[in-house]
Amino acid sequence: MQKVKLNNGIEMPLLGFGVFQMTDAAECERAVIDAINSGYRLIDTAASYQNEIQVGNALKQSCIARNELFVTTKLWLQDTSYEGAKAQFERSLNRLQLDYVDLYLIHQPYGDVHGAWRAMEELQQAGKIRAIGVSNFHPDRLADLIAFNNVVPAVNQVEVNPFNQQLQAVPWMQSRGIQPEAWAPFAEGKNGLFQHPVLTAIGEKYGKSVGQVVLRWIYQRGIVSLAKSVRKERMEENINILDFELSPEDMLQITALDTATSAFFSHRDPAMVEWLTGRKLDV
Repeated sequence: MQKVKLNNGIEMPLLGFGVFQMTDAAECERAVIDAINSGYRLIDTAASYQNEIQVGNALKQSCIARNELFVTTKLWLQDTSYEGAKAQFERSLNRLQLDYVDLYLIHQPYGDVHGAWRAMEELQQAGKIRAIGVSNFHPDRLADLIAFNNVVPAVNQVEVNPFNQQLQAVPWMQSRGIQPEAWAPFAEGKNGLFQHPVLTAIGEKYGKSVGQVVLRWIYQRGIVSLAKSVRKERMEENINILDFELSPEDMLQITALDTATSAFFSHRDPAMVEWLTGRKLDV
């Protein structure tokens, strides 16, 4: 598995497996086991996904050494504060049945992110987290976090797909040593992604699926990607992207698909902020 070195020197796999919306306990556990057996070493969950226990169970059943796995989880909004972050992190660690996590992210850019970040800096210093980062932060929010804290985020996990390419945000992050990580690389199939003529034509050229083309495009931009599936054959397909390379012309064709608009919602939409900040979970 190809890796990227984060700004604190630790290595992170460039291809990962996510478990968002895997609410069936048995299915989630089996999917993580299948993903590890398919070659994935980066497993991404979150307190708000409410499946950390299942991920932990799957990790325990794995024959892969803990130091070969890269486990990410995230802090949910209701505990985005100094004390809240410390308490919720310990609960996540217990659910995952681990001694440490490789990456811990502030899931949303709201609440007392500075207090939560200071708590995460301390947890990192204590050896309970190897790298700390954020999710869904626009560059202006990243700049604010960096200006008033000691540790620069190692990762920012954001939506990246052919229709929302983050063409300004990604270079800005990379210039500050922040590793971009893509959630929803397939835009959940919105805008006819899997049937898009540009993507299907490129896939036919290389004998690859549209999904493989998209993941390879993300990979060649130096972005970590998180693919999600409960089907083992699709997991194996999604990880098999290292045996071809998109030409500069193909990369430009995909760049031309950008709409600079989320396939889902804007994190700057007041109505969405109100909904997210009001979402209280038993985590």
